[in-house]
Amino acid sequence: MTGKNTLKARLKAGETVAAAWLELGSPEVAELLVHAGWDVIVIDCEHGAAGLEEGLGLIRAVEAAGGQAVVRVPDPSEATLKRALDRGARSIMVPMVTSAAMARDIASFCLYSPRGRRGYAAPIVRASAYGSVTTYAKDAHEELLLMAQIEHIDTVKDVAEIAGIEGIDMAFVGPNDFAASMGHIENLTEPSVRAKILEVEATARDKGLMLGTIEGAGRSYADLRDAGYNFIVGPNDISLLAGAARKARKDATELLA
Repeated sequence: MTGKNTLKARLKAGETVAAAWLELGSPEVAELLVHAGWDVIVIDCEHGAAGLEEGLGLIRAVEAAGGQAVVRVPDPSEATLKRALDRGARSIMVPMVTSAAMARDIASFCLYSPRGRRGYAAPIVRASAYGSVTTYAKDAHEELLLMAQIEHIDTVKDVAEIAGIEGIDMAFVGPNDFAASMGHIENLTEPSVRAKILEVEATARDKGLMLGTIEGAGRSYADLRDAGYNFIVGPNDISLLAGAARKARKDATELLA
């Protein structure tokens, strides 16, 4: 909520950070993941079970367990981003950023004047500890970690420009939607898809823009780190539970055969 964004500091210091997705929207599962060692949790309000309000409430569960929360908002609207920031989200992932103009608007919505046009209510919001942090409006931009999801073929040409926008800290490559935008849904290893993603990576590295993505698509954590990725989101709670449940069921069936 308040204080230093330690995730941003870790990334800026050159650490490669691995995170887990929270899809079920459960505070107990959020706590479980943190206690299991996943100290950075991405609360998914785009595809996950939690809507924006529930998702923002889950920040408390992650932080109380000792973790850092990233909130993937459901949309890039000014009202959504303002509400997420006011409620204490300091690390925000914005889906389907398809142009530099869109990225510029998103950054503007997230930064107070004179850097942007974020609506002002600093003395009464959770982000400032309800006014206890009197320097919040002045310093909020320093602790904001803003990730723009690059997940459409149309965005490739704008990555260099996006890298120069104040407030945008990271290009988060979404390979599934990227492949779909090229007509290759669920085929993440298609050479033409891989080539365009490599182009995004090269541009981001050249322009000094941090990179994030998901683990998989034929590339390990180490592969992605070596390709210049700073932030890698791995397992999600649904897959972990479903995988364990299927294995337990299979073991039981085999033992009872």
